[in-house]
Amino acid sequence: MDTPTRTTTSLRPGTAPEWILDPSGSTDREQRAGGRPPRPRRRLFRLLVVLLVLATIGAGAAAAVVTAAIAARPDYPDTVVSGGTDAGSAVARGGGRPTAEDGYIADGDSLAVSDAAPAVARLDPALREALQQAHAAAAEDGVDLRVGGGWRSKAYQAWLLRDAVRTYGSAAEAARWVGTPETSLHVKGQAVDVSPYDAADWLNRHGAQFGLCRTYDNEAWHFELSPSAVGAGCPPMFRDPTEDPRMQG
Repeated sequence: MDTPTRTTTSLRPGTAPEWILDPSGSTDREQRAGGRPPRPRRRLFRLLVVLLVLATIGAGAAAAVVTAAIAARPDYPDTVVSGGTDAGSAVARGGGRPTAEDGYIADGDSLAVSDAAPAVARLDPALREALQQAHAAAAEDGVDLRVGGGWRSKAYQAWLLRDAVRTYGSAAEAARWVGTPETSLHVKGQAVDVSPYDAADWLNRHGAQFGLCRTYDNEAWHFELSPSAVGAGCPPMFRDPTEDPRMQG
């Protein structure tokens, strides 16, 4: 009696292949036969790709939500709407970009220490005079001392603070770089940001003889008038504005 021979070289439609019936030997059989990876693995790969794409899209959406949440926080500075000579332009008081009327100087731009623009003209007269004296001395050393930031309106200062909160992620971190409209000495006309860097470096080394002192260790450009520095030298710097008692008001 002949013994029937089983064939596995071909499968009828709906017949399971041997690697499904015997999973333990599937890998070797696939390698010997040069077969493609099983469909479940390809589906898993596709699923992982889809999840990665969704995660990327979700990250962008999350960033937008975080930005909106920061802007809605109680400690997020509001726009300045009050009047007064230091309040600023109507555009800036409404939350728009400040103008020259607010003391605005664009990033990368600067003004001469004798400029008639509000950013320079509305500085404290004693500070402005000290700057002009320092400018003349710096010019003898081949350094052009200019103003990168001077007097600012309250609206301009509020605009800067809002931007700093967005940039640094919290009002606490922004306070290390930007004062409030109520505390900033720029609004009071008692502080100046010197530009360019070589001029700020020159003033940091020679400013005491003009009563001009760098105030904060983290701001190489920020100077204030300290008349006692002419005889006693500049006082120690604060690490940043958060250590300055004047900024706590």
